[in-house]
Amino acid sequence: MSAEKNMKKIEKKKKDLKDPDIRKVFVVGHKNPDTDSIASAIAYAYLKNVTDERCFVPMRAGHVNQETEYVLKHFGIKEPDYISNVEPQVKDIELKKIAGVDEGISLKKAYGIMKEKSTVTLPVVDDGDRLKGIITINDIAESDMDVYDNCIIGAAKTPVKNILETLEGELVVGDENFCITKGKVVIAAANPDVMENYINEDDIVILGNRYESQLCAIEMKAGCIIVCEGATVSKTIRKIAGENECIVITTPYDTYTTARLLNQSMPISHFMCRENLVTFETEESVEEAREVMAKRRFRDFPIVDVHGKYLGMISRRNLLNLHRKQLIMIDHNELGQAVDGAESADILEIIDHHRLGTIETSAPVYFRCQPLGCTATIVRRLYKESGVEIPQDMAGLLCSAIISDTLMFRSPTCTLEDKEAAEELAEKAGISDLKAFAREMFNAGSNLNKKSAEEIFFQDFKKFTVSDITFGVGQINSMNEEDFPDIIKKLKPFMEKTLKEMKIDMLFFMLTGILNESSELICCGKDSASIAEEAFNVKACDDVLHLKGVVSRKKQLVPVIVAELQQQ
Repeated sequence: MSAEKNMKKIEKKKKDLKDPDIRKVFVVGHKNPDTDSIASAIAYAYLKNVTDERCFVPMRAGHVNQETEYVLKHFGIKEPDYISNVEPQVKDIELKKIAGVDEGISLKKAYGIMKEKSTVTLPVVDDGDRLKGIITINDIAESDMDVYDNCIIGAAKTPVKNILETLEGELVVGDENFCITKGKVVIAAANPDVMENYINEDDIVILGNRYESQLCAIEMKAGCIIVCEGATVSKTIRKIAGENECIVITTPYDTYTTARLLNQSMPISHFMCRENLVTFETEESVEEAREVMAKRRFRDFPIVDVHGKYLGMISRRNLLNLHRKQLIMIDHNELGQAVDGAESADILEIIDHHRLGTIETSAPVYFRCQPLGCTATIVRRLYKESGVEIPQDMAGLLCSAIISDTLMFRSPTCTLEDKEAAEELAEKAGISDLKAFAREMFNAGSNLNKKSAEEIFFQDFKKFTVSDITFGVGQINSMNEEDFPDIIKKLKPFMEKTLKEMKIDMLFFMLTGILNESSELICCGKDSASIAEEAFNVKACDDVLHLKGVVSRKKQLVPVIVAELQQQ
């Protein structure tokens, strides 16, 4: 596949990455990632973006170490974004895109929107789409069934334009933007002599086409008169109404219908729920949302972003259409080493070179696990199998990963294919002196004195389980072996504290000297030193073993410890 075509596909995928509605597949290495984990994730995501229509995103599940920082900077590649958890989040649920409404709309309009959208809940938002409240079908029903106050139109601060809209009326006199805040609703069914006894200032009077009744209402300082059945309002009434600042509206409805509809003109702001709203943010986990929803009897729940901006609604039914995050595991195959929440994700592929761990998937997956010194070597082979040319920067990453994982071909895990792959990739990447580059790379990661015990210990740490025993192994490679005694003093108290906090049985840490091809193994936890002594037939000194020729955690340390534990 030509490099030009590849670049076009990659540029398109970069645009897709910015689209929040496009589902993405996360390509993630293990926690506390090393150079192989980061480099292989980036290079494999590139390959998948060229060969697959889906959108693949390289991510990291931990802090990038100094060696990897050097490699990324050397080849001009941005560090992958951090992902702490792949549990389903609210943003993974298909939202009901019900548009927010203004708090000033009428009850009738709100009900019409609910019918049109087949929903029983409407979100109420401000001009910036921030959620202000919700109005439900129950709120509208209660406004009609439970309200017996004939002053409610004013109390609700009803705009004249709402009355016009609800009654399909015509404004004869007045301002449609005026808001009615006072007065009771009166039906003028009696003659003018009687009307004078029950019409007060600012009242809203519903009447017919009788001139005398209209004039009486205006003279009694009514705030608004509503003339029913489309009757014509005389010029005299208009003039007198204008002089008395009385609003005049005509409606085609009869008196009974007008009286019924008038309450529906009130703004939803008077009835909507503003306090104790149950909302969910997009980043919240689905499990947390499910627990809250189970305790509440609401039908729909608003979804907002971190700034309170309304995005949509969900209901319990929406949980059935949950889109679990899609994941490709790189350089590991055990859940204990995977990004948190991996057991809840759709694992699509596993690319690895370690021992098989205990992992279960809900569906068949593409599993590529080969006994090579580095995952990057497998990724390079996958490029060849796909017929995709490896770009210069990707070649540099993959070459660096092989150098790192095989300790420049010194590790017993290194195979002939690893060495051939690194040499070929170095040529593609423009690395003229492989040994000199390796020395610079290792030196970048060897400045340990300035690092805290936590940074050193968790730079490359993995957990393992044998029967009912759980142990962790950390490792760091260094060119400066003269610093090891000080580092051991720094690490030992930290490991004792970490053992209690992690609640596991044992901790081991390998301080590996690249030049001398040996490791100092620090042991922590009950029987850890004696198990290591039995496993390697080496005597510990103050819980530290010198292991000559042991540089590989994967091939030389973990299998031996596991075998010894199985014999206990």
